[in-house]
Amino acid sequence: MSDSDGKKTLGLRGGARPGSVKQSFSHGRTKNVVVETKRKRVVVPKPGTAKPAASSGSAQLGDPSRRPAGISDAEMERRLKAVQAAKARETEEIAKRAADEKARAEERDRRRAEAEAKEREEREREERAKAKAEEEERQRKETEEKARRAATEPAAAPAVEKDTRAKPVSTPRKTDRDRDDRNRSGKGRSDDNNRRSGKLTLNQALSGGEGGRQRSMAAMKRKQERARQKAMGGSVEREKVVRDVQLPETIVVSELANRMAERVGEVVKSLMQMGMMVTQNQSIDADTAELIIEEFGHKVVRVSDADVEDVIAQIVDDEKDLKPRPPVITVMGHVDHGKTSLLDAIRNANVTSGEAGGITQHIGAYQVKASDGQILTFLDTPGHAAFTSMRSRGAQVTDIVVLVVAADDAVMPQTVEAINHAKAAEVPMIVAINKIDKPEANPDKVRTDLLQHEVIVEKMSGEVQDVEVSAISGQGLDQLLEAIALQAELLELQSNPDRAAQGAVIEAQLDVGRGPVATVLVQNGTLRQGDIFVVGEQWGKVRAMENDKGDRVKEAGPSVPVEVLGLNGTPEAGDVLNVVDTEAQAREIAEYREQAAKDKRAAAGAATTLDQLLAKAKADETVSELPILVKADVQGSAEAIVQAMEKIGNDEVRVRVLHSGVGAITESDIGLAEASGAPVIGFNVRANAPARNSANQKGVEIRYYSVIYDLVDDVKAAASGLLSAEVRENFIGYASIKEVFKVSGVGKVAGCLVTEGVARRSAGVRLLRDDVVIHEGTLKTLKRFKDEVAEVQSGQECGMAFENYEDIREGDVIEIFEREEVTRTLS
Repeated sequence: MSDSDGKKTLGLRGGARPGSVKQSFSHGRTKNVVVETKRKRVVVPKPGTAKPAASSGSAQLGDPSRRPAGISDAEMERRLKAVQAAKARETEEIAKRAADEKARAEERDRRRAEAEAKEREEREREERAKAKAEEEERQRKETEEKARRAATEPAAAPAVEKDTRAKPVSTPRKTDRDRDDRNRSGKGRSDDNNRRSGKLTLNQALSGGEGGRQRSMAAMKRKQERARQKAMGGSVEREKVVRDVQLPETIVVSELANRMAERVGEVVKSLMQMGMMVTQNQSIDADTAELIIEEFGHKVVRVSDADVEDVIAQIVDDEKDLKPRPPVITVMGHVDHGKTSLLDAIRNANVTSGEAGGITQHIGAYQVKASDGQILTFLDTPGHAAFTSMRSRGAQVTDIVVLVVAADDAVMPQTVEAINHAKAAEVPMIVAINKIDKPEANPDKVRTDLLQHEVIVEKMSGEVQDVEVSAISGQGLDQLLEAIALQAELLELQSNPDRAAQGAVIEAQLDVGRGPVATVLVQNGTLRQGDIFVVGEQWGKVRAMENDKGDRVKEAGPSVPVEVLGLNGTPEAGDVLNVVDTEAQAREIAEYREQAAKDKRAAAGAATTLDQLLAKAKADETVSELPILVKADVQGSAEAIVQAMEKIGNDEVRVRVLHSGVGAITESDIGLAEASGAPVIGFNVRANAPARNSANQKGVEIRYYSVIYDLVDDVKAAASGLLSAEVRENFIGYASIKEVFKVSGVGKVAGCLVTEGVARRSAGVRLLRDDVVIHEGTLKTLKRFKDEVAEVQSGQECGMAFENYEDIREGDVIEIFEREEVTRTLS
């Protein structure tokens, strides 16, 4: 449908109906609203466009040229009112939105102003509290100064008291400039910065101020530097800090980044650029880490795990700090030459009766006060051959060696060994010829025998002192002590008691009630109760100390032997004790040493080449083992027993010590012995009740010993039982074949003449042809005439048939022999 002006109109569906409303379009824009009624057609202007001018509204409505046909005046009026009402609502909504936006802006400004006012108030309160604290501090100092002056000038006391009254001091007025600076610096800071940090001081608590977080001087300098760089137009870059990075053998990537103070991602990125696909939790070797450290511009400081022991480095003592110390004398010699008895006579004690079999089984440390008041420290070492390591330790920690030789027995193997230990330790020696009271004593023979080992005594024009003594009668004991005192005076023994203690473990044992106990000879410094120390693979804190008489002591100086309680484990005899500062250092050193010992044992027991693997496999196949489990009373005895067990055996059998330790035999020991089929050997220890019951149930043998002679002999006999018997052949006769007969049902039978010895039915035979053995076996039959006989004497004829062999000829020789099994023993 189109109107007279050429405008297109869109009607309702089904065509234009009377009273419908259409929109008029002109070039895509909506211009007027066309309202059609039954009689008139009215064009309503679009809201916002100019209205047609008219002298009055009624004239406009009544104009038929301006009103659509079919629309009455009332309808037209109503529609006009509806359009005007819609326009008014739209205007009201726009005004309402503008009012809401203005209210929100005002609310934001109000809140901002409140926050700034609150922050400004807090800052002013902090400044007032600070000023008040400074004023109080100033008044306090003035009061103290005036009080001090009043004390020095008594005459002016009244005047001072009058002046010491505190005068009210007005807080200086804050200028507008300061207030503006505070407003600017405080603007934009959150309320969280007003929280108190650090400790609450007395002034802050009294003033009621909460304190404020203040920027440090370094932060202010950094801020000023950044502002200066920004003002100059340059880029603000952080200065590179070059660090010394400690680098162990291996290091985790995250730890490496932490030590360089670099981001972990940057370090991982550098490693990936080098071709290593690693994460932050993986370890890298020292060479790779060194490249990374140099790439980031830091310095490498190579360190090792062994650096943990640097805290116990040797200390060089100043000569003015050195003081005289008692000498340490080690008594050495062959077994049963009277070493302990001689020491008992000096100490007026009786130690020998307490030793099993009257033989010293471990090192004893004692202190003796001579008649002249001089203190001497004695170490009594075992003389048995199994205690070589103990004698060696005794020689290492000693100043003087007293070599005890029995006048009726002369020089013996362990005497020679003691001489070698003393020479290796480069310590002076004094020869004590004991048992001089016996009728068969011959001291000159002892001196002569010592010449063979380059020990020349004074009576033989040498330098080594020799004294004839008797432990029973006490003869020569004073001369022996004088000789020891003279030798100690020549040595000028000194040490520094005012330093961290250092000593050597003489013996160690596991006591039932006290736990691990170590006999320590202090060599330098003073060991005090409460000291933290590390000894070998163990560490501990001195819980208590006892001297050789069993009395509790608080400290032990140089050359003083004490029993130390408070270890976390039993150390090895001969370990060095060092006092450290902290428990963490002691634990770290002990853990490092324990790990190093494990690695060393693993490396020693592992086969590295194919030849070693094959040799080890072959040895395991051919060598029989006797497993045993050893428990002893002290660490030194256990070590000596293990060394003695290692010497037992040959290429066919050997003794293997599954486990050695100190203390009573426990259920765990029985369990290990049962699993390995080994007996348990207790040296001066016993099994507890649960262990005995477990051993009876499981059938584990427990053997107790108190003398090492018996222990070694029994183990040697048990190991000998594993040796295969030796088979020996005894030739008992020869027979010559004169003729060969063929007997039905039997086969070939040799008619023989016994030319030498005897022929036995049960013996073995060899058939020799032209002096070459062509068969070895047994006889099937041996007949004399028609009778089966057991043996045929020399010069008689007999018939022989071989078992499963018939290639016999006339002229062959039959060799007759018997096999004998001989039981072997270990030498």
